[in-house]
Amino acid sequence: MRIVAGEWRGRRIHFPDVAQLRPTPDRLRETLFNWLQSHVGGARCLDLYAGSGALGLEALSRGASAALFVERDARIAAALRATLAAFGDARGRVVERDAAAFLSGPPERFDIVFVDPPYAQGGLGELCTLLESRGWLAADAWIYLELAAHAARPPLPEGWVAWREARAGEALGLLARRRAARAAAAVDGT
Repeated sequence: MRIVAGEWRGRRIHFPDVAQLRPTPDRLRETLFNWLQSHVGGARCLDLYAGSGALGLEALSRGASAALFVERDARIAAALRATLAAFGDARGRVVERDAAAFLSGPPERFDIVFVDPPYAQGGLGELCTLLESRGWLAADAWIYLELAAHAARPPLPEGWVAWREARAGEALGLLARRRAARAAAAVDGT
């Protein structure tokens, strides 16, 4: 797998051959970053269920200021650390932990969040609720959800707006935008 664009364009991402690892297809990744192109520069990104790290690495390649990769598998987390070291980049940080347990910890605010759990796991709606209710999102955060193309779309928390979706093979990518801050400001008259 290769980085699609940016400073690392064409560089290979190496990761272990693990059965449940399913990197985001190149076509879907390219579409997603075309949608986000004016929002990635300087953004703080969270890559939950990082796996190969393709989404967070692509964001860093395109100018994100930071990316936090959350991956519970020790072999995959080690491969992500090795990739960041090979790329000579200090903007990425890898946390070896289950995503739901991680979201129960002390929050940091992120501008862009990638949520791509194993398709069979389910629970995307609950993860979205944790992101919203625990304070992980910047006021106008973008949230990318990836699920099996045939799966039901998860319910989005109040204040999130479904913005775009695309399909590539068996994967469906949904991009949502958090609008909670603007809605609250309009109600308050600020």
